Amino acid sequence: MKSARLVLAPALLGAAALALSAARSEPPADFRATLERLVRAARETNGAYDTVRGLTDTAGPRLSGSAGDARAVAWAEAALKAQGFTNVRAEAVTVPHWERGEESGEIVSPAPFRLSLCALGGSVATPAGGVEADVVEARSLEAVDALGEKAKGRIVLVWKVMERRPDGSGYGAAVPVRGGAASRAAKIGAVGVLIRSVGTSNARFPHTGSLRYEEGVPKIPAAALANPDADLLHRLLADGKSVRVRFALGARTLPDAASSNVLGEIPGLEKPEEIVVLGGHLDSWDLGQGAIDDAAGLGIVIEAARLIGQLPRRPRRTLRVVAFANEENGLAGARAYAKAHAAELPRHAAAIESDSGAGRVSGFSWTAGPSAEPYLAKVASILKPFGLGDVKKGGGGADVDALRAAGVPLFSPIQDVSRYFDLHHSADDTFDKIDREELNTGVAEVAALAYALAESEAPLERIPEAERAERRER
Repeated sequence: MKSARLVLAPALLGAAALALSAARSEPPADFRATLERLVRAARETNGAYDTVRGLTDTAGPRLSGSAGDARAVAWAEAALKAQGFTNVRAEAVTVPHWERGEESGEIVSPAPFRLSLCALGGSVATPAGGVEADVVEARSLEAVDALGEKAKGRIVLVWKVMERRPDGSGYGAAVPVRGGAASRAAKIGAVGVLIRSVGTSNARFPHTGSLRYEEGVPKIPAAALANPDADLLHRLLADGKSVRVRFALGARTLPDAASSNVLGEIPGLEKPEEIVVLGGHLDSWDLGQGAIDDAAGLGIVIEAARLIGQLPRRPRRTLRVVAFANEENGLAGARAYAKAHAAELPRHAAAIESDSGAGRVSGFSWTAGPSAEPYLAKVASILKPFGLGDVKKGGGGADVDALRAAGVPLFSPIQDVSRYFDLHHSADDTFDKIDREELNTGVAEVAALAYALAESEAPLERIPEAERAERRER
């Protein structure tokens, strides 16, 4: 039951006024000491590293609907219970079920060469025996449109280079090609699409990821080429040579399947009905182990919450870890969580998502009402001596963005992703890429931030109405 304080205070003062009042007060000395204690503990822990290893080695690849996905759900329930979380449960989610099947490709002329490629998630299969056609190139979606009759009966190569940037902004510039190239090319009569992988590696590992077929447009097979192979085709075409390619995809879409979001809690002491979500996603693409995407994120949030639970005094609010289903190719888990918990979303004080790998963390980003800024600045000032005090606006993530419409304040770590897109969505995303010390900077940041959000005197001001539209490319 709600206390009289919780029911009456917002009516008397307004949520924004409460948040502003909390922001103006100086954090007490014991608050500072607790954040510093969490940071020190996070630096020494093996917990996140062991969690990543446990998930990747136990479940393996875990695309939604697969056997690996089911193993991951069982692993997550057992792991949360073993680590002392309460109210651990799996909440059913219906997820899409797509299988890759066999895939191959080759340059037929001017000189034979076996291509390294993979189907884009959701692609249809090629006809038996594959698709063989001459290749025509475009460097953007708009350039695909401009091909016109040149694309008819051909395979369109979209050669768009993703730039390597520490903040990952090169991804946003390149990923629309992955999502939209197939339908754009189909509209002008192409029989297949190849894209340069949306990634920064020069290794011969193609990077998968979801495409989006437009309603009413023929569905043509689409695959990503390893970047060196895409660059080979690009060079041949730039030299004026006629290039012919054959590729075959055995992909298929099966009926929707059963999966689950997995939840576990550290109950709050004074306001257990108010919730701070710590989220990552349980599923992964099927090519590698999904170690950086997103076992690392789950390792970070699970260990951060566990460390808070080990404190002599837990914070006011409940911490809820959510391992979301189906982030990679549908976001069904995020939508299911928002629907199942709609009645309590007004009591969600904040949500933190970790889904940017295992690189070094230097601070946090946030999306909330403007009166939240002074309080967050004070938290950052405590973390600054540890190299964790960077702050910027724009926090959130693909899963927690489902809570944006309810105004829930959203947060995410500021992470160095310079190398993240070398591995992202590829067969090279394996456990050996995890650096324990760098991973633990994420644990430290999330633990301190989660404690601060769960312990503040009043919840932060919610996201303004004008900023509540969902966003994100995955």
